[in-house]
Amino acid sequence: MYLLYVKRLVTMVGDLKHGRTVHSLAQLLCLYEIKQLRFVSPGNLKMPKEVTDYVASHGIDQAEFDSLEEALPETDVLYMTRMQQERFHSEEEYRKVRGCFVLTPEILTNGKEKMIVLHPLPRVDEISVEVDSDPRAAYFRQAEYGMYVRMALLAMVLGKM
Repeated sequence: MYLLYVKRLVTMVGDLKHGRTVHSLAQLLCLYEIKQLRFVSPGNLKMPKEVTDYVASHGIDQAEFDSLEEALPETDVLYMTRMQQERFHSEEEYRKVRGCFVLTPEILTNGKEKMIVLHPLPRVDEISVEVDSDPRAAYFRQAEYGMYVRMALLAMVLGKM
């Protein structure tokens, strides 16, 4: 795993309030030595207090940012998430936050050369398709590897291994 050997700075971006993947990832990262966990989200979609309290109880430094550009330069692992339209009470509420954090090639120029970009997929518009060809874009590999892990788990559960 990319995170195991050196203390890494991980930045999570997007709908951190509703995203199950960011909640479980933040808790999982407590098992490793993380330099800092950064959160970038609109004010009404911040990481829930129970998650930040759990992370804090494991001694991991945390910081909140209002802009992706501000959080990016020191980031080792960038975990992007989409704004989940189905979680909003109205279309207008969703439109207010949709597209507020979009990773583009221009923004990515401020990222580390060895940084990786992850995303649980599917994406909406939070990662420009032009980023797909950047070697730091690891979200398609992430999805492929996840498929193999699920296949192995199913085989184990079904007694095929």
